[in-house]
Amino acid sequence: MQCLCMSMRHALGICRYVSVPCLPCSSVSLQQNHILHPRYSSTTVKRSTTSYSYVIAGAGSAGCVLANRLSENVSDSVLLLEAGPKDMQLSSTRLSWKIHMPAALTYNLCNDKFNWFYHTLPQAGMDERVMYWPRGRVWGGSSSLNAMVYIRGHGEDYNRWQRKGVEGWDYDHCLPYFRKAQTHELGADQYRGGDGPLHVSRGKTDHPLHHAFIEAGQQAGYPFTDDMNGFQQEGFGWMDMTIHKGKRWSTASAYLRPALSRPNLTAEVGCMVTRILFDGTRARGVEFQQNGQTKKVFADKEVILSGGAINSPQLLLLSGVGNADELHKLGIPVTQHLPGVGSNLQDHLELYVQHQCTQPITLYKAQKPFHMLKIGLEWLLKFTGYGATAHLESGGFIRSHPGVSHPDIQFHFLPSQVIDHGRVKSKIEAFQVHVGPMRSMSVGWIKLKSKDPHVHPIIQPNYLSTDTDVWEFRESVKLTREIFAQKAFDPFRGPEVLPGPAVQSDAEIDAFVRQKADSAYHPSCTCKMGEASDVMAVVDSELRVHGLEGLRVVDASVMPCIVSGNLNAPTIMIAEKAADVIKGLPSLHDPQVPVYQPDSLQTQR
Repeated sequence: MQCLCMSMRHALGICRYVSVPCLPCSSVSLQQNHILHPRYSSTTVKRSTTSYSYVIAGAGSAGCVLANRLSENVSDSVLLLEAGPKDMQLSSTRLSWKIHMPAALTYNLCNDKFNWFYHTLPQAGMDERVMYWPRGRVWGGSSSLNAMVYIRGHGEDYNRWQRKGVEGWDYDHCLPYFRKAQTHELGADQYRGGDGPLHVSRGKTDHPLHHAFIEAGQQAGYPFTDDMNGFQQEGFGWMDMTIHKGKRWSTASAYLRPALSRPNLTAEVGCMVTRILFDGTRARGVEFQQNGQTKKVFADKEVILSGGAINSPQLLLLSGVGNADELHKLGIPVTQHLPGVGSNLQDHLELYVQHQCTQPITLYKAQKPFHMLKIGLEWLLKFTGYGATAHLESGGFIRSHPGVSHPDIQFHFLPSQVIDHGRVKSKIEAFQVHVGPMRSMSVGWIKLKSKDPHVHPIIQPNYLSTDTDVWEFRESVKLTREIFAQKAFDPFRGPEVLPGPAVQSDAEIDAFVRQKADSAYHPSCTCKMGEASDVMAVVDSELRVHGLEGLRVVDASVMPCIVSGNLNAPTIMIAEKAADVIKGLPSLHDPQVPVYQPDSLQTQR
């Protein structure tokens, strides 16, 4: 057993982004075959077969939302299946902190205990590097592993979905669900929510390097924005975070745990869903493995896949839903030919631009054993201090060139140095910005390697496979250097560490990008929404799988194209909106909410 000091040393390695003893299980054991019968609101009865109104595969960012919202109807019973464990909620002992301490994110992000620990194929556009893709395998999914950055994307992202034929997913129909999900510590307004389950806050460190970054952005000619999730995304300002009272506020904390006391919600862990059970073209339930046993459970109304952009297409393919030719090669009987399953894979790449800091004010000292112990004890006792933040408290969005409709480059600033996904400690006093394009043109795919569900699928993002993507990254490096050269950083700016002074020409910058860019952990779009006439669409605008009945997909995989920002907030919004669709409620709608557009759109960055 690790001592507290050793544990804190691991926990406070500040990792790149990206979203405690076990609570006694309030769910009903599947082996007891107890459920809430749909005809009764408060009576638990035995059934000869185990069935529920809804079976949800995946207790991640979307699945926890659905479990809460669908179980609000007392006449419906809901089963939530998660392959991983519980998220180890804090208790009075306050010693199980590995997920809930915001600064401890590297502890779980960089090992496989709560993590699927995926890797891609070697990337031709990135010097044949194999890229690491962490994804959550725990209650809360990736919202229990991420860096807790809450970014919705730009309103135009959702209008673009509608233009691609996805009716009812424009900004006017999505904004109300962002608000419904959220309680912002600054209070409700036209853009922020005030009474939702998801608590959102701003950073509390007031670090001088964050102030310098925001000021430098303005000195470089970009605007200040007081809310990049509100009227004006464009510019530099303070970022929102899913942190509440000093603790990570995942969807497990926000949605699942408050609903566990409901008699019509059953949440099971350690359940690896291996296939969907069909009766013809209708989904009737799922088969899963738990504690070495293979079990089946049935859905009276719907099976809902919420496994994320990798697991949901993988499960469809294992169940015979996908490209018929490829399924035949693996000996999988075809249920529905849908060639779009696993296609259209999109992700955000990013890289670090790092400078030494001339003053001893970065997080370098915080990663020394004595300081880590001190920080950890403050958090354990009061949930305050440097342990209560992931330190990505400022950021920005800009347009790479004139005429771009909305920002296509994102910045996350960190008053520290990150090495190898945070698995190696900082070597020097340094600060950095994570920067990358938001709407790259490179598109990849996910395919089965084996019909064994325990074998990870083949992941091919095709990073940097277009000249445009290479140019955008080159511009990202040049524009970041321009920002760091501003007067606001004069008191702090030491020599550039990455890319380094030797990297100056376009060819040298391109080589640096190929060597150092990495995933921002935002896989999406592999079961995209679209009309039935779109041969690559997997689900319709109500997230029903084309050609099948009783089956929906609700997670980041349904995005028609990736949004301009982090994906946790949009995934939660998708699940909130889907819950209303599933319950047959009319969509919330907030028409003509204003969105900022600069006067200089056609003439300036």
